[in-house]
Amino acid sequence: MGSGRLRNLISGVWRSIAVWAVSTATMLVLAGILPDFRLQSAGGDSATRIAVTAAAGAGAFGLLSSLVWPLLVRLLLLVPALVLGLLVFFLNGSLLLVALRINPSGRGEAAPETAVVVAAVMSAVASATGAALAVRDDDAYRRRLYRLADRRRGHGPGQAGAVTPGTVFVQLDGVGHDVLRAAVDKGLMPAVASWLTPSEGRGPTHRLTAWRTDWSSQTGASQLGILHGSNHDVPAFRWYEKDSREVMVCNRPTSAAELQRRAIERTGDGGLLTVDGASRGNLFSGGADQLALVLSVAARRGRENRSRAGYFAYFSDPANAVRTALSFVAEVGREMGQSTRARLAGQRPRVGRGGLYPFVRAFATVVERDVVVAAVIGDMLAGRDAVYADLVAYDEVAHHSGPHSRDAEKVLQKLDRSLALLAQVAEHAPRPYRIVVLSDHGQSPGETFRTRYGLSLGNLVRAGCGLPVPRRVESTHSGAEARAAVRAALHRPVEENGGGHPAAHRRSEPVVLASGNLGLVSFPDVPHRMSREEIDRRHPALLPTLADHPGVGFVLVRSEEHGGVALGAHGAEIPVDRLADGTGPLAAFGPGAADAVRRTHSFPHTADIMVNSWYDPASGEVLAFEEQIGSHGGLGGDQGRPFLLWPLTLSAPAGDGAELVGAERLHEVFRHWLRECDGPQVPLSGREEENERAA
Repeated sequence: MGSGRLRNLISGVWRSIAVWAVSTATMLVLAGILPDFRLQSAGGDSATRIAVTAAAGAGAFGLLSSLVWPLLVRLLLLVPALVLGLLVFFLNGSLLLVALRINPSGRGEAAPETAVVVAAVMSAVASATGAALAVRDDDAYRRRLYRLADRRRGHGPGQAGAVTPGTVFVQLDGVGHDVLRAAVDKGLMPAVASWLTPSEGRGPTHRLTAWRTDWSSQTGASQLGILHGSNHDVPAFRWYEKDSREVMVCNRPTSAAELQRRAIERTGDGGLLTVDGASRGNLFSGGADQLALVLSVAARRGRENRSRAGYFAYFSDPANAVRTALSFVAEVGREMGQSTRARLAGQRPRVGRGGLYPFVRAFATVVERDVVVAAVIGDMLAGRDAVYADLVAYDEVAHHSGPHSRDAEKVLQKLDRSLALLAQVAEHAPRPYRIVVLSDHGQSPGETFRTRYGLSLGNLVRAGCGLPVPRRVESTHSGAEARAAVRAALHRPVEENGGGHPAAHRRSEPVVLASGNLGLVSFPDVPHRMSREEIDRRHPALLPTLADHPGVGFVLVRSEEHGGVALGAHGAEIPVDRLADGTGPLAAFGPGAADAVRRTHSFPHTADIMVNSWYDPASGEVLAFEEQIGSHGGLGGDQGRPFLLWPLTLSAPAGDGAELVGAERLHEVFRHWLRECDGPQVPLSGREEENERAA
């Protein structure tokens, strides 16, 4: 055995003894504080006997935590991750009760509820002690994280000996370019600020720029384009497909798997991460072999679903489980407190934040973050070539609290700490790493369509079709105008019971879906995409009702005469092939809007009617068709301006004055960067091969 290994072995033994000693002391303190926890017989024992009992109990608990806990977690593979987090306390307390029962002294005893508290405190103290001792020794710190890496990557091939740089892409879901810039300026994100500003004789290490999304400014379209090189035929976050008679939803496992299959079929290769890559917390795999929390494989059963193993690899360490569970409970309480304060203060705009939402938020901001960050740390220390990870915390909170809210800013602070941790871990990795940070979209603020007008987009469409709507909708200004438009279009009075065009009840009713401030209307009984002329014949008041509504910015519909038209208020109408930025119905939506609309119009599964909400360029506000005060999915404002933060050691993603447009363009940039790093040699598509030859 070499001197280095012997030194490491001795160091490890001393750390184990120190953790055991601290755990023993913790158990003694808790026994003196908690009435239902004792370490002595009813008649009393000497201090020495009590100390021996505590030492034996702490040792047994530590041994069971190391040996039995991973087996318990493995047995719970079918339990949802959220439920597993809540079971952590119960399982840990059960292990303590077993440890006390097998204690040779036979004197330990605790009430079940007290055992849960004691076990949680002991696990937390042991974890903190071990970490504090380990970080004093770089080798020990690396070994500790390597053990975590081994649980994630199994026995797959790594590149631990590589000397070429690896690349880590960290996606901060929903963080707009201007939001990130403001957070840096306010001092909320010191790690990012340190990358962008010179200090102590060195220049900045990274550069920040904005890029522009497609019309569908949401994670499904952006991440599919970034990871797989194509987001063709993804018109929104959710849409109805007439050929299969199914609603596709980007964050539904079956839909994500199908979208990934289509992208691979279109591009002819597996994705950005096909060679020694890892995909963590994403909707799509990117072709990676190492997966954790990847939605497109979540529907698989049995051993093929390696994605869910990411949760269990993390929770197999009881210290991780307890720390995350405690943070989870604290986050639930924090959300309830913030929601109550917002309600009492009469904050506007505001949406409901009750029900299961506090638990959903805690999962996104605590569990998902902890598991994904730990997985990325393992990947870096395993020397993987390319890692792409998504942290969804900000997006989830900003939807309900607002993208510029104090709640959202606190999440940004925590995300910055995660980036700082990854940068520190990179110093211990077996190869250099270049950390690229980006977002998939931003968020635009604004109240909901329902709040402002008293009815949903679905009910507005029904009213415009002459279909029955609730009485409270009939009494709203928008509902009354829609009924009047139907009456005028049909040249007859509308029936008092809400009836309209007699044929409306004999035909299939429209499917109305919302993706942020983008609405989609489809008529499922018509097998093809309906034209404006067909819609006018069936529902002559519908398109004018939508286009003239003050909450609607513009409407896109196919046209038999022009191929497609964008409709606006007061009869504004421009054929799609003549659309131009800054004019007509698209006047308020800024550069690139016309091209984005034209591209979506060409998709096979674009809805019969595409409705983009009103947008105010002065305030940056939109009107979400969902119950969100921070939304994305359509055109208008910050939602279409995410950011890209890249190391200066990589080539510029675009030429001087050029703008990055579309997720597919980012895919090409990232492929080029991986080749610059001599990373995974992903097969080029035909288009990319032509570009390479031209260059």
